[in-house]
Amino acid sequence: MNVRLTEAQKKTILNAYDIYSVMQQILLRQNKIRRAQEHFWVVGLKADNTILFIELVAIGAQNRVNVSPPDVFRMAIYKLAVRMIIVHNHPSGNLKPSQADKNITDRLLKVGKIINIDVIDHLIITETGFTSFKDKGIIDELRKSGFYELIEQESEQMKAFKLQIEKDKADKTARVDIARRLKALGADVDYIKKATGLNKREIDKA
Repeated sequence: MNVRLTEAQKKTILNAYDIYSVMQQILLRQNKIRRAQEHFWVVGLKADNTILFIELVAIGAQNRVNVSPPDVFRMAIYKLAVRMIIVHNHPSGNLKPSQADKNITDRLLKVGKIINIDVIDHLIITETGFTSFKDKGIIDELRKSGFYELIEQESEQMKAFKLQIEKDKADKTARVDIARRLKALGADVDYIKKATGLNKREIDKA
């Protein structure tokens, strides 16, 4: 789920606090019941470290949330993010990274390396504070550890996934171009929808 951002939130990220200042606001938008569940977000960054998007990938239970690499990297690939930061909350208020937190971070670092999207930090957040894996040196430790390496099968699956996303993007670009031409010829929206498979909002933007 794409998170709607204000213009002020589309900021350039200089440090972990910059991310936390945005993510704290997003967390506090949730009602108390939702805040009692773990959320997992992906923050995609442009080359200049400006926030490109924030996506809510999954909502879990009070003390766990499950994610897979394709879910985590899907939007980053589609939006051409250069690097990204992963964020999840601990409803308990405990900011200490668990072994499971380190394991998923390690795995995503390795996947990111394969598909050229640099995972630069992982933040654990609460309503009042945060822990940055980068600031704690955990990111550097995981990069050097070699304790977790992707098996060849998973590596090939991620490459195939990226290729499929790129094909989908190319296909949509072609359909948008057709919609633009049909609009210029005076075709009505319903005809363009049938011809391209785009929705009205996408056609309006064409």
